[in-house]
Amino acid sequence: MEHRGFTIWFTGLSGAGKSTIADILVEKLRARDIKVELLDGDVVRTNLSKGLGFSKEDRDINIRRIAFVCHLLTRNNVCAIGAAISPYRSIRDEARAMIGNFVEVFVSTPLEECEKRDVKGLYAKARAGELKQFTGIDDPYEEPLNPEVVCFTTEETPEQSADKIMGKLDELGYLAPLS
Repeated sequence: MEHRGFTIWFTGLSGAGKSTIADILVEKLRARDIKVELLDGDVVRTNLSKGLGFSKEDRDINIRRIAFVCHLLTRNNVCAIGAAISPYRSIRDEARAMIGNFVEVFVSTPLEECEKRDVKGLYAKARAGELKQFTGIDDPYEEPLNPEVVCFTTEETPEQSADKIMGKLDELGYLAPLS
């Protein structure tokens, strides 16, 4: 049976665990014979949004591009996963409206924990004033008001978070029942 397309939209601070959970989710979906494509924020910035900065306008353009690709994939019965900080509520709402079959996943991780996990040293650079407009430091992050799923990464493993998302996808009817 062909499944209907849908988008899983991960949002959260840099270092929250979006990509880690998304990678696990991709494998779980493929194990259920779901066609899936992952649009990771870092990869998209390198290939689809090269040259964009981090002003609000450029961030919004980046998210609109990810949303447009997710929309095309969803329309063609593919599960699209967008994993980008997407710090502004209004542009996430715009993405939801464009895509339709949209599951927002808030990867809730305290700023202090994200800073501890920061393998790229971005938070330290932002705190030192070397990086401007860094989300969570000198640029806001607007938490979702009503996400379909909240992953608490200090309380659950990435695998548990991915299982929670799979459960919600089952509940929402996006996945065919296991036989």
